[in-house]
Amino acid sequence: MKYSDIVRLVETDPVVRTLLEMPIALRIGYTGLDGSPRVIPVVYLWDGAAFVFASPAAAYKVKSIVAHPEAAFSLDVGPGPTAAEARVKISSSLGLPVVDYAPIAVTGRGTTSIEICSGIPQIHLEMARRMIGDDRKLKDWADGHVERDNDWAIISLTPTHISVCDFVSRFPPTAELGP
Repeated sequence: MKYSDIVRLVETDPVVRTLLEMPIALRIGYTGLDGSPRVIPVVYLWDGAAFVFASPAAAYKVKSIVAHPEAAFSLDVGPGPTAAEARVKISSSLGLPVVDYAPIAVTGRGTTSIEICSGIPQIHLEMARRMIGDDRKLKDWADGHVERDNDWAIISLTPTHISVCDFVSRFPPTAELGP
């Protein structure tokens, strides 16, 4: 899949768009400094070209991502009210019946790039606002970060592969097994 096709899919696919609008974390898979895999949830934004998240620059994940810039990601919902809301929106937009138990996921992999800045980046506050939803709680959360962390890393994950699975009309890709 070409990068332009990936961007078009992220910008127009009802499953992807619905998940991007939900207050759910993006799960990032990366290789730790010890060579072992790690997965962490992050608040993020899609900026039209990449999934963007931020972290204090001294964090382990930042050092690991610098050393191993390839990463994987998953944006998904399973059971619960957020998932139910996503299933109804997606089913309605695709003209499909609602399947209560089916997971919905956008998964992929890509390459990261990092920009270091001083102070908590405004884009991180925008990401957190999406997840926290309440400006007072957001201010309390941000004040705690400002006191602790001076340098921040803004991490962009540019997708090189993406897969959309709603488990009704699209399923995970099959693997061709060799002899």
